[in-house]
Amino acid sequence: MTENSTDGERIAKYLARAGVASRREIERMIESGRIKLNGKTLDTPAVKVSEKDAIEVDGNRVEEKPATKLWRYHKPAGLVTTHRDPEGRETVFEKLPKDIGRVISIGRLDLTSEGLLLLTNDGALARALELPSTAWIRRYRARAFGRIDEAAVRQLEKGVTVEGIKYGPMEVEVERETGSNIWLTVGIREGKNREVRKALDSVGLRVNRLIRTAYGPFQLGQLEPGEIKAIPARVLEDQCGHLIGYKAPTGEAVAKKRPTGPGKPTRNKRPGAPRPPSRNTQSRNARPQRGPRK
Repeated sequence: MTENSTDGERIAKYLARAGVASRREIERMIESGRIKLNGKTLDTPAVKVSEKDAIEVDGNRVEEKPATKLWRYHKPAGLVTTHRDPEGRETVFEKLPKDIGRVISIGRLDLTSEGLLLLTNDGALARALELPSTAWIRRYRARAFGRIDEAAVRQLEKGVTVEGIKYGPMEVEVERETGSNIWLTVGIREGKNREVRKALDSVGLRVNRLIRTAYGPFQLGQLEPGEIKAIPARVLEDQCGHLIGYKAPTGEAVAKKRPTGPGKPTRNKRPGAPRPPSRNTQSRNARPQRGPRK
């Protein structure tokens, strides 16, 4: 293909859809001379390609785009959400099973954060799910040192500005107090870098544990740390098909199950609310009693 060709699609988009990396990362790879097209090293991303072209990344041939897939992964603390870490720290992708192939993360969790991380082999899907316009809420449980009052909660619910960066309105609910720490449930829609930590810090709370429990309709549920599970194709179509035009393979029938488990927080809306029941009691009484049918 050539720069002036009207066929195919831009190489960055093509490789992103193939799950190689994000568009921006692919453009950086082209600048570094890591991508070849039909045997020649590319020096510009202003090229359109199709499945007929031979594309190599770091000397490896990019095969035809596989079917779009999405996984739930329980990221443990201590792993970096990147394919290559200049400091030599362990990464999320080094810990994944080899048979899932190359995947990219939808958003990131920082080194000490844990919980739900969505992974996909489709760069277009990753981009769609990261955009604030998708309006998917990300939910976290945060343990923080300090105390919070009604005024601080209202401040977070309106949105705060920290070091010139504006963070949008948050959903904040106080769970319980344990000694000098407090547990909160926090919901955000943008997912800016270290957003929850910085916003809570602005009202005097020092986060010392952060667990993502949900990303849009997908929940951490019962996943153990380091465990990964594929999201069924029908569920993927139902929840994400409208974003990228995805259609599940015909003939597949999957029953949806509502995730439950330790990732789902207890909710007491304001300081001073009754202490939540223990986890065992909570699981037994997760659903309210129904009255008699009329």
